[in-house]
Amino acid sequence: MAAAGAGGLSLAGLVAAPIEDQVAYASQKVSKTSSPSDLRITDMRTVTLRGVPFRSTIIRIDTNQGIYGLGEVRDDADRRYALLLKSRLLGQNPLNVEKLFKMLKQFGGHGRQGGGVSAVEMALWDIAGKAYGVPVYQLLGGKYRDKVRAYADAAVSTNPKTYAERLKARVKEGYTFLKMDLGIEMIQNVKGAFNGRNLWPGDLAQYNFTPGGYGATTHPFTRIQLTRKGLDAMADYVETVRDVVGYGVPIGHDHMGHFGINDQIKLAQRLEEYAPAYMEDVVAWMYTEQFKQFRAATNVPVMTGEDIYGLEPFKKLIDEQAVDIVHPDPATAGGILETKKIGDYAEEHGVPMFLHYAGSPVGAMAAVHIAAATQNFVALENHSFEVEGWDNIINGPAKPLVKDGFYTVPQGPGLGIELNEQEVKRRMDPDEGYFNPTPEWDKANSHDRIWS
Repeated sequence: MAAAGAGGLSLAGLVAAPIEDQVAYASQKVSKTSSPSDLRITDMRTVTLRGVPFRSTIIRIDTNQGIYGLGEVRDDADRRYALLLKSRLLGQNPLNVEKLFKMLKQFGGHGRQGGGVSAVEMALWDIAGKAYGVPVYQLLGGKYRDKVRAYADAAVSTNPKTYAERLKARVKEGYTFLKMDLGIEMIQNVKGAFNGRNLWPGDLAQYNFTPGGYGATTHPFTRIQLTRKGLDAMADYVETVRDVVGYGVPIGHDHMGHFGINDQIKLAQRLEEYAPAYMEDVVAWMYTEQFKQFRAATNVPVMTGEDIYGLEPFKKLIDEQAVDIVHPDPATAGGILETKKIGDYAEEHGVPMFLHYAGSPVGAMAAVHIAAATQNFVALENHSFEVEGWDNIINGPAKPLVKDGFYTVPQGPGLGIELNEQEVKRRMDPDEGYFNPTPEWDKANSHDRIWS
């Protein structure tokens, strides 16, 4: 009987209450349905959202105790990267997160191939937090901050004044860090801007993945060179933006174009007077020596990491002093704990961490927990500020999810979110359905051990 009234106790009256009432009051928010040692994974299902801003698959991992976890496959990745893992997870205790991650790690890879393992790892932490009644950041050691800084860009334009006004609008919305794409596509029609322009007829489209085309050719091999006229045109664009936005807000640069490190260095030197916060992915991330060459030749910070899977490649970049900033995407890097390990290793070497993200609020909230729990974190990308109703995909955190340029760290158990079923169904790919059964992925028919 004493415990039945415990919910009505006040903090002031707690000290004088019977001990059984004190215990009941202290434990009233702990899940009574969870028996952690007996938890087992029973199912994995998916739903794929469109236009959030790209295509993103949400996974749901179910258990025998009614607790489930949500995770997100990397934007524009194949959901089968996650479904492949289902047969390896069934019957496992989801609370053994690190053990399961090590078992599954071999099935991930760089870029979108890391999306499946990362999504599963997020979902396991969501389950663990719900089972123990605490937010994920608490399981990572606690939080350094209550609010997480977001950075944003704006829709690109060949007119620098138009683009500058769009960025200025982000500042008025409260953003204190900005990114601008500085693609050579914006000046490709400037006569005499490039040497080697005729090597690539048509548009210099970085996201055209036609085999053998410009967008599918890594930087050193396009042989595009910027002339002085091209360098001036790109610098004029940045100057116009700075004149409108000012210098109170840092601005980083991304997607300059697929051209070699020598010209990236020339561009960085030309832009130094405008104090770029960083230049991102000046070449593909695996060219460590070229990143070192860039750092030695310029005073512009260089950043990379959104396509790197796992801690080990980040260690190489950091140990060889090839980057100024690391920039993992939790949906490629390996999920929540692996991304925090990347941040912690970078911190030990005096390197700050930004987080890349371009998916739904599910993965964004996973990233917020990482950001809250990692000391050297600076800013998390918000790539969905122009997606109408993006916040409505989930329930739980206060809306808007980004207010005055900051996410508020969720306080609910696990990731602190639930899906808004109606909104998810409105955005989902109808051909894949809403968490349809996936029995075809229940059995594994392979020998997975990678050593003899």
